[in-house]
Amino acid sequence: MRRREFITLLPGAAAAWPLAARAQQPAMPVIGYLSAGASAPTASVMAIFRQVLAEAGYVEGRNVAIEYRFAEGNYDRLPALAAELVRRQVAVIVAVPTPAAVAAKAATASIPIVFLGAEDPVKVGLVANLARPGGHVTGASLLFAELGPKQLGLLRELVPTAARIGLLINPSNMNADDVTKDVTAAGAAMGLQIEVVQASNILEIDAAFASLVRKRADALVAGTDSFFFNRRLQLATLATRHAIPAVYNAREYAEAGGPIEQIRIRDQPFDRESAQSRCAADAARPRRRGDRMM
Repeated sequence: MRRREFITLLPGAAAAWPLAARAQQPAMPVIGYLSAGASAPTASVMAIFRQVLAEAGYVEGRNVAIEYRFAEGNYDRLPALAAELVRRQVAVIVAVPTPAAVAAKAATASIPIVFLGAEDPVKVGLVANLARPGGHVTGASLLFAELGPKQLGLLRELVPTAARIGLLINPSNMNADDVTKDVTAAGAAMGLQIEVVQASNILEIDAAFASLVRKRADALVAGTDSFFFNRRLQLATLATRHAIPAVYNAREYAEAGGPIEQIRIRDQPFDRESAQSRCAADAARPRRRGDRMM
């Protein structure tokens, strides 16, 4: 998916943001960046984020400040981090992925929120509908969480002899139940046995792979999750060590050394950040009454 194509996923003309959100903004607008992931594994994301902000005329430290908050894969930290950004009176909150957006929306009813998620934003309550989001939240969803069955089908093509497939999910992620249900149902339709393993910390990832080895899993589908993305090197190392072919939702897993290529969801890494950066820059820009964010 090319950058310009992705930008078109965002609403062409979002609802006018409440003036109260900008009433007491300092001379230099502040963008809050709330991530469920960690700072180091997403360095390339940050580079693209800053680059596109610069293209929109905003340079960090010169005419815009950015407050970063990272949950380090611990979703329970997101509400407190979102509250910190609200107290900081940021002009806009950029939230990645869906759990961060949900936490941000719960923390404020006035500060504009630009999100990038993997789940259906209507289903999780972020927006009223896709055509007219309403309220103070806008953004885009890549619907990665709904790709489990497609990943399973690709895995079957790549490993046609596989009969027992592992599904790795993070029980702390709000997509866990839906992904499990969708992949299990798809597996049953294909005549495959799905072995669900869970992990929400480093030790549990090791234990999950040990369980897959005991159950003689022929291959693995890794669920969409920020913690898994942060631990992609660990996942790739374990999959290679135990010779378990695996599919993921992002190329960075394969670049970390995974034993099988990921589904090519997008042509260029982190193009999603360009859309968020442009929306964030627009939300932070001073406006006259009646202006709309485009």
